[in-house]
Amino acid sequence: MPRLLSVSKIIGENMDAFLYTIIFMIGTLFGSFFTLAVYRIPLGKDITHERSFCPNCNHKLSFLDMIPIFSYLFLGGKCRYCKQKIRIRYLLLEVLSGLIFVLFALSIKFNILALNVSTIVYFIFGLFYLATLFIISGIDKEKHQIQKSVLLFGYIIETVYIIYLYIVEKDPNVYRYVIYLSIICILTVLDIVWLRKKVKNSYLVEILLLGMLLLTFTYEAVTILTIIFTIFASSFYLLLKKLVRKKKKNVQSSEKSIVIPIGFYLCVTNIICLIVSNFYIFY
Repeated sequence: MPRLLSVSKIIGENMDAFLYTIIFMIGTLFGSFFTLAVYRIPLGKDITHERSFCPNCNHKLSFLDMIPIFSYLFLGGKCRYCKQKIRIRYLLLEVLSGLIFVLFALSIKFNILALNVSTIVYFIFGLFYLATLFIISGIDKEKHQIQKSVLLFGYIIETVYIIYLYIVEKDPNVYRYVIYLSIICILTVLDIVWLRKKVKNSYLVEILLLGMLLLTFTYEAVTILTIIFTIFASSFYLLLKKLVRKKKKNVQSSEKSIVIPIGFYLCVTNIICLIVSNFYIFY
């Protein structure tokens, strides 16, 4: 009997290794898509039907040019057609996305021998939630704006998940989610009807809407920790920027004020806090 248990454990570990390899590959595919989405969404371009192309020579990329990680390595970090160097951030984002997906799976004990419907559903919706945060953070880092279309996607994902919790799992906390979604609707209506006409920059409203997205999926404790770490990260970023400016000799007095991508830090810290809290809860 002990021998059978040992064999079963070995088989389970091998299957888990294969499973996590697949999850990592899925994460890298998502990472490749994130780079496309971050570039196209602010420009209002299609992100699902139009083929990827080189931003330098506009040549449409083939399947072999778009294999996450491997294409970058085999092509030496250059475009196959114009030989223009490809920014390494594309490779890093693919690797990071794969690692985040794996860590999220590990944090909820996602393994072959202990799988159940509840864990699988949470894992799937969790991946879509992480994908939403990746895109929001990328756009905010580049453009200092939070795309409401991406926020809407996140709200739809959360709403579907809440419906599942209510119908299938009979979650007693579902009324809390309804309150959160109601606040989101009120903020959205205020933004559309009144604030857009009165305020030129609606970034604060976008941050509030993002905060509600985080709160709805990751509960109060994780959201509070997210806000605390965001304040620390933003303060450090601001201090670092000021130190860099002081070292520059040719800084103009009319230089623009420092812009802090708060949405970026909210998303990054929320991902970290979510994964760490899952390790605490599930283990």
